[in-house]
Amino acid sequence: MPTTTPTRGFPPSEYEQRTRNAQALMQTHGLSGLLLMSEPDVRYFSGFHTLFWQSPTRPWFVFIPLEGKPIAVIPEIGAALMRQGWLDDIRTWSAPAPDDDGISLLTELLQPYANKKQSIGVLKGHETFIRMPLNDWQTLLNALPGLHIEDATTWMQGLRMVKSAAEIEKLSHICAIGSASFAQVPHFVKEGQPLDDIFKRFRIEALNQGADSTPYLVGSAGPGGYADVISPPSSRPVGKGDILMMDTGCTWDGYFCDFDRNWAIGTADDAARRANDVLWRATEAGIEAAKAGNTCSDLFHAMAKVIAELDDSGGDIGRLGHGLGMQLTEQPSHAAFDKTVLRENMVLTLEPSLSYGDGLMMVHEENIVVGEQGARLLTERAPLELMCI
Repeated sequence: MPTTTPTRGFPPSEYEQRTRNAQALMQTHGLSGLLLMSEPDVRYFSGFHTLFWQSPTRPWFVFIPLEGKPIAVIPEIGAALMRQGWLDDIRTWSAPAPDDDGISLLTELLQPYANKKQSIGVLKGHETFIRMPLNDWQTLLNALPGLHIEDATTWMQGLRMVKSAAEIEKLSHICAIGSASFAQVPHFVKEGQPLDDIFKRFRIEALNQGADSTPYLVGSAGPGGYADVISPPSSRPVGKGDILMMDTGCTWDGYFCDFDRNWAIGTADDAARRANDVLWRATEAGIEAAKAGNTCSDLFHAMAKVIAELDDSGGDIGRLGHGLGMQLTEQPSHAAFDKTVLRENMVLTLEPSLSYGDGLMMVHEENIVVGEQGARLLTERAPLELMCI
């Protein structure tokens, strides 16, 4: 279990700096405000952290003006929690109210910008969504005909890609918890044990190690390997010669780890050992390439070059890793198409995968932070040799 625990939450100075960073970019892009609607974006600027987002019933909004603090426009049920944070201007309505779920309040807030025919930013692009009914969005736009809506996706995602020291501390902590949990797997897994029981035992272990929750746990097990990596567990008992994989996204204080581990039950055949060796070295190549100034495409090609020793098909996964933070997967993507330049303090996953044998696959994954002298592992590195239980 990790010996030191970071402080939960962030001081107001963290949110003040995030807001100043956003406002500087708004100035650069000619925007007078920024409207945010998704859980991670609202939390990033307000500190509003709750599982209540699991309910689709109520929309939540934060508006960042060009100057001053963000403004929350939220259902009254969230007011007490929002007031515990650093925001002062919190406007609420009694929700749910299908005929007017915050639209009047938003219209009132944005009307001065529409009257001046000013522009505000909204996230419109890849990996974003408008978390309100489309009818309400159209009603809002119809009420504000002078308002110009610009796409803020690229620079907002770029802002969140680079983590603060306090964020990296939380990410390091949850990665240590995940590593400690995986280290215990050989102590509670045995031949003949149902896969769903193994998954339950892992979730319990992660909680015992200090995780707040394990909202993401997928994997598989099968003779010589597995054919998919996103399934919930079946009740099939693991048998000798199976390759077991678990991929976990544990959380602590709202930040995720995201990595996997592979084990052979009893023994492993040469094909599985070979796949493991290639992926271990592909991960090493990714770690070596994860330097500030390189691109995500560079990471992809560095790992793909090693993978091609065994699997030159290119695969259909689409990418070999991604960003990590308040979401299990964040921008950028380690893919041939992604030319995002790596910057110091980006937190990333490296996730090389390959196909082998008769329809089998294997995936490796580690979490890293891009540092001044190159990448630093946040996870405890998987051993070179395929682990056996």
